[in-house]
Amino acid sequence: MTGRGFPRRTLASIAEEPTLTGWAGVFAWIGSGTRPERVVAGRQGNRATSHADPAILPLMPALRPAIDADLPILQDIERAAGKPFADIGMTAVADDEPPTLATLREFQRAGRAWVVTDAADRPIAYLILGLVDGNAHVDQVSVDPDHAGRRFGKRLIDHAVRWARANGLPAITLTTFTEVAWNGPYYERLGFRYLSAAEETPGLRALRTAEAEHGLDRWPRACMRAELATWVFD
Repeated sequence: MTGRGFPRRTLASIAEEPTLTGWAGVFAWIGSGTRPERVVAGRQGNRATSHADPAILPLMPALRPAIDADLPILQDIERAAGKPFADIGMTAVADDEPPTLATLREFQRAGRAWVVTDAADRPIAYLILGLVDGNAHVDQVSVDPDHAGRRFGKRLIDHAVRWARANGLPAITLTTFTEVAWNGPYYERLGFRYLSAAEETPGLRALRTAEAEHGLDRWPRACMRAELATWVFD
């Protein structure tokens, strides 16, 4: 996740920005432009890449656009994903409320909210993507702790990068805690880099100001950026 306790008024303002090209080219699904991604391990589409029997290879959880019925579940994921912050003394972050249904719905209706689902098609991870100063911006990415360690967060970010590339954007940004292992250090391993204050764009500076007013600067926090041209996909 990019760090809980995000000022919800800022979330809403990001969500309200229009999509760049509408629905055309938005979804970069593997194997189909209209159906959710569901890839058999060792296979892609109908072309086998492994000698293993496909009948015994498990299906990866689907990645698909969020729908209205998912939104309360996304709030549950956010609450669960926040609990580990309490274990490192960041109780105020852990106790912060998730995005409102109205805020989540704005991202969902803009076509910039995606979920990874379990075998019953219930979301177990999600990402909502904003637009800040001509770049994609990871507003929130969270994984249910019961499903952590399976790179679902990376899979969602990969999908956001594909969306951003399809829409002609040059980079993807986020704001996060720098000293929380599953925040800044994690994103740095994925290919994000920290921005200096001089490198922050006006929109990112506005986000950081809103975060500080919300009390998030009690812990070190920064902006990060990754160039889409050099992004490494799983």
